[in-house]
Amino acid sequence: MTSTPWLISWPGRVRRAVDPYVAALLGTVVLATLLPATGRAAAAVGTTADIAIGLLFFLYGARLSTREAVDGLRQWKLHLVVGASTFALFPVIGLAMGGLVPFLITDQLYTGLLFLCVVPSTIQSSIALTSTARGNVPAAICAGTYSSLAGMVATPLLAAWLIGSTVSFSADGLLSIATQLLIPFLSGQVLRRWIGGFIGRHKRALGLLDRSSILLVVYTAFSRGMAEGIWRQVTPVRLIGLLSLAAALLALALATTSLTARRLGFSREDRITLVFCGSNKSLATGLPMAAVLFGAAAGPVILPLMVYHQLQLMVCAVIAGRWSRERPCEHRPPDAAESVPSSAMPAAQEKVG
Repeated sequence: MTSTPWLISWPGRVRRAVDPYVAALLGTVVLATLLPATGRAAAAVGTTADIAIGLLFFLYGARLSTREAVDGLRQWKLHLVVGASTFALFPVIGLAMGGLVPFLITDQLYTGLLFLCVVPSTIQSSIALTSTARGNVPAAICAGTYSSLAGMVATPLLAAWLIGSTVSFSADGLLSIATQLLIPFLSGQVLRRWIGGFIGRHKRALGLLDRSSILLVVYTAFSRGMAEGIWRQVTPVRLIGLLSLAAALLALALATTSLTARRLGFSREDRITLVFCGSNKSLATGLPMAAVLFGAAAGPVILPLMVYHQLQLMVCAVIAGRWSRERPCEHRPPDAAESVPSSAMPAAQEKVG
């Protein structure tokens, strides 16, 4: 009996379908579950994670051309719609899902879902997806950056308003967020003149640093979560419920941004940018903010953000692959709600964020 070609190629298909970064995130959660950092090790890992995130935002600032940032202001309409999707549409959907508590998810997971809804958009993954789909990459760079900067104020304020007493919101918290995220970003902008060339020549190595920083923060958060008994609070049934809500949230965001882009008459390139920047959420910004706002209870809170992040990477990669194969002369607006065959998923690119 001969083996079918499909069975022979099956392992290779799996390797291409699974993003190594997604696998690394899941592996980090498993590592934190089996070998959580405790005592002095936890303090050392936490400090290292804070430094790594600061360095990550320093590199974001150093990569962004000041001219690109200023030119991006000319597309204020696009950025305004991205901001409205990120900080208005998502919270409205999140509040509407509150009626499913406690039937589908627990109160604690719903807190994390609301926090997910107020986290800013991504930078790196939006750029990678927009580039793959042949969209407006400079606009994606500016949209992701503006969203992250706005989120340093908007996210804590919205979280305190929507979530309430669970959030440790204070002037010290805002100062901590600014110290960890905003100041390194502005420092990178200032020093870009001298280090921009070096960063451009070492994109691959610095991309690994980006991902390593996120993995370190995930390990720190879930190590703290183990001390709080995170897996006693989150059962497999609740995880399935959370996955269902995250998928519904992503589908609504993609469909709404796609429809809005068509109604507003954006060009094809700008429509692509709006769909990706308006539907993606940032791990790089959300994780350190969760650590500041929720403290030791951040473990279960960041779980919805992690689940959503994995979904957005996989689904948006499929959509970007499909749009990349459309001929430039095809001007019909991209429709994120259309079904796309799984074979359309491109090879994994730089998707951090």
